[in-house]
Amino acid sequence: MPVLRIEHPVPDFDAWKKTFDSDPLDRKGSGVRRYRVMRPAGDPNHAIVDLEFDTMAEAEALLAALHNLWGRVQGEGLIGAPQGRIIEVVETTEL
Repeated sequence: MPVLRIEHPVPDFDAWKKTFDSDPLDRKGSGVRRYRVMRPAGDPNHAIVDLEFDTMAEAEALLAALHNLWGRVQGEGLIGAPQGRIIEVVETTEL
């Protein structure tokens, strides 16, 4: 299962989350099956998002769309230095 992991600093997590929740790239329509929003303990101004897909092609297409979106919004103060990469889940175990 491909996972698109996104990380970036955010000056205001609540404002960023509101924009994320508005879903400007149509996650469901883009093939996202599940997502998780996280931030490092002790760092409320950093966002980490994992988006899970069925296919690598869907993950690659959304990453390309994100690069386009990031190019349009950088400098607006909502996000800083976004990074995205596709990772593959090799194993998941629940204990």
